Amino acid sequence: MTHELDLILTLVGGLSAALLLGLVTQKLRLSPIVGYLFAGVAIGPFTPGFTAHVGLANQLAEIGLVLLMFGVGSSFRVNELLAVKRVALPGAFAGIAAGTALGFAVARGAGWSAGAGAVFGLAIAIASTAVLLRVLADRDALKTPIGNLAVGWLVVEDLFTVLALLLLPSFGPGYRPDPAGVAIALTTAALKIGGLAIFTYVVGKSIIPRLLDYVARTRSRELFTLAVLVVALGFAVAATKLFGVSMAIGAFLAGMAVGQTDFGSRAASEALPMRDTFAVLFFVSIGMLLDPTQLHANAGLAAATIAAILIGKPLAAFAVIRLSRYPTAVAAFVAGALAQIGEFSFIVAVLGRSLGILPERAAQALVIAAIATITLNPLLLRAVVAAMRRFA
Repeated sequence: MTHELDLILTLVGGLSAALLLGLVTQKLRLSPIVGYLFAGVAIGPFTPGFTAHVGLANQLAEIGLVLLMFGVGSSFRVNELLAVKRVALPGAFAGIAAGTALGFAVARGAGWSAGAGAVFGLAIAIASTAVLLRVLADRDALKTPIGNLAVGWLVVEDLFTVLALLLLPSFGPGYRPDPAGVAIALTTAALKIGGLAIFTYVVGKSIIPRLLDYVARTRSRELFTLAVLVVALGFAVAATKLFGVSMAIGAFLAGMAVGQTDFGSRAASEALPMRDTFAVLFFVSIGMLLDPTQLHANAGLAAATIAAILIGKPLAAFAVIRLSRYPTAVAAFVAGALAQIGEFSFIVAVLGRSLGILPERAAQALVIAAIATITLNPLLLRAVVAAMRRFA
């Protein structure tokens, strides 16, 4: 009975705190994600008052992560990426390289290992899909050329991160860099990707469309929503069990498979409320990692991390876009929109921690950096837009 009570208290406490602080940040014209992160701090084990059950919060957050990745996959459109591939492909890789290099330098300056530096660099090199889509939607720029460029850029980053998540377990504790080891890791990842691609193609072309079509003919909204959740969670579990990849990757591929069917739009809209609810718990669980007593000890590391995110990667993005002959205003807006981190950063960090690659301080620095950059991002974009209008 205690376990059930802890679950209910964690769920109600987390959502209530997220609602309250989300409303506060919304009133301040900031992203509600900032409120969700602060909600996690408020109900976390390092602050007084009500304390949620960390283990149960993480389990609920895992569902949120799966549904969040399913949503990212369902919104993926190959044609949108191809339309901006001339800029998005080199730009995303340049941004990832710049962010990873800066993060590596920060981590090495803190005395961490080269492996920890590489993982930490990758974590801060990836912008948040949730934050970017929200920023574009707030400015009615989601379906504009600027929006297409920013989303295409982020799709490339997301796909690169999926590949990195497949490779990362091969570089755990005890890894020693050597050509043979790298070749084995790449071959293993290629085989897994190939197997996953075949599995996704077969299931996505034959099983999922038939299942959704059969359920849709019942004209029951509840059953259709249930079918979408079964596809998202079931595919994620199958990918983990059959191919040894994370549930997040499996959910992303499930979203891609569903997104290519005739029911893609309906599936995305039906799963949206459930996805958003549990995604909130994902950000709350991340906020619970922050120990306010460690802020002073990690101030230098966090400041360097924030500087790398707000300055390094945007400059690389701006340079690539301008070299592609886009207007300065477009380059500045897209570069500014990418100056933040979010869900993918924490996915990488959580895996890095579970493999014993990243130290505990990394989580503290990333949470601080996420709160700071998500808070500052809308303000930065307003400043960019104002400056472009002034000098136009």
